[in-house]
Amino acid sequence: MGETGSTDELSKIREKKRERLQSRLNKAGDETKSESVSPAPTEPLHITSESEFEKTISSYDIVLVDFYADWCGPCKMLEPTVESIAESTRAAVAKVDIDQHQQLAQQFQVRGVPTLLLFENGETVEQIVGVRDEPTLRSLIEQYV
Repeated sequence: MGETGSTDELSKIREKKRERLQSRLNKAGDETKSESVSPAPTEPLHITSESEFEKTISSYDIVLVDFYADWCGPCKMLEPTVESIAESTRAAVAKVDIDQHQQLAQQFQVRGVPTLLLFENGETVEQIVGVRDEPTLRSLIEQYV
């Protein structure tokens, strides 16, 4: 009976150790998942290439993309709002000059500027054409954060 009792004790100890190790592995996996998504920058990212655009929308959970043109008055009016959103929300903000990146503008069917696209996990979830106020854009982003 002494050997059986010690065998049962050893089994219980091994089971507890297994559970602790599994718990540590699960926590490590959760930390790895959360580290795979970069924290959003506090300033708008000026996109310089299609590959940079793709990298940007895949690197962050939520990305607000501002398709603009330097000659566009409403785009200039929207700029402080876009900068404030970049600074104070968990969304990354990217700016795409449609004159320099016509292919991206065509790909996302940008017909007028400003056009804002909201991406969640790399997929387009919203498109807004024209100027919107900051509270409207914030509430739109908060739906996906």
